[in-house]
Amino acid sequence: MKQIASDEFATNTFGDWAYIAIAQHYRKMLSHEAGVLADRDPEELHQMRVGMRRLRTALAGFAPALSLPETAVEKAVGKIARVLGKLRDIDVLGETLKTEYRPQLPKTERKELDRILKALAKERRKVFKTVKKLLQGKTYRKLKKGFESWLANPKYSALACVSIEHILPDLLLPRFGQFFLHPGWTVGGNIGDIPREGLLPADPHTVRQILARQEKKLHDLRKEAKHTRYQMELFVQFYGGEYRDYLKDTKQIQSVLGDIQDSFVLKEFLNRFFGKSFKTRLPALAKHLHKIRWQKWNAWQALHHKFASPKMRQSLRTLAQYPQIPQGDLIAVPSEDIARVQDAPVSTRILP
Repeated sequence: MKQIASDEFATNTFGDWAYIAIAQHYRKMLSHEAGVLADRDPEELHQMRVGMRRLRTALAGFAPALSLPETAVEKAVGKIARVLGKLRDIDVLGETLKTEYRPQLPKTERKELDRILKALAKERRKVFKTVKKLLQGKTYRKLKKGFESWLANPKYSALACVSIEHILPDLLLPRFGQFFLHPGWTVGGNIGDIPREGLLPADPHTVRQILARQEKKLHDLRKEAKHTRYQMELFVQFYGGEYRDYLKDTKQIQSVLGDIQDSFVLKEFLNRFFGKSFKTRLPALAKHLHKIRWQKWNAWQALHHKFASPKMRQSLRTLAQYPQIPQGDLIAVPSEDIARVQDAPVSTRILP
């Protein structure tokens, strides 16, 4: 793919950008399908899921402009993505156990962990069979047929003709509102507090108690951070460096809260494998899990302090209201997609 400069691509409607985003992420998804089925490199599965997540975001973000086949809507992509997600979760868990936790453990605990890894490998083989059956089955074929049909002959709503810079604030501001109003921002603060700068001081024991009671809220906030990040990434070319900095911080929130959640997923898996004897069978591992959560909680405090600031939130809201048509290079998209957009203006493809 090459970078398409502004003098090569002059279209700027809501519908045109929708087409480019959907084409780009759909083709990324397809490009890793064979690698997933070959099952030689876990990165292929990861990249296919990235393509699907970004495709879902594009479908949701540009939904007001689109008229899609039922097999090509965000919900249909989500069903496939969830099955692939189960396999990816096993890959991540196995890799984390082998590379991050195992080297930290005494010899006796390593033997116990090796038993876990064998059981995990067995579970992975079962899940992979499900993934393979899905990608070779009717549901997935219908999904691809739906997207290929729409990309060859796209249909839009009347909103597709609106200039992209006029509609961007209406797309971004509701997403920011949902993110900022999430109850996860109050975890670790006074009950009933609205988000504000700084969490209450806490020691490791207190943090363990907080996370034991409310880690699901933080996990859900991580999902909101992820959705916000993907939505922001769709439109990064319309804003400057300050927007990109906020985007980077949002990605960091997703990462830090994801690490906290991963530690709980691992704990649940170990409890399922060992039952109540987990902490006595693997005391060093249990201690290491607590250490990781404490480190990630401190990293979360810094991000919370920044994002809970009323000044920062107002700055991001203001920024979203003043997009500009890019003057330099735009997103990388296949030349055939640009040609299709240019050859058939959105105004000729509006449904009656």
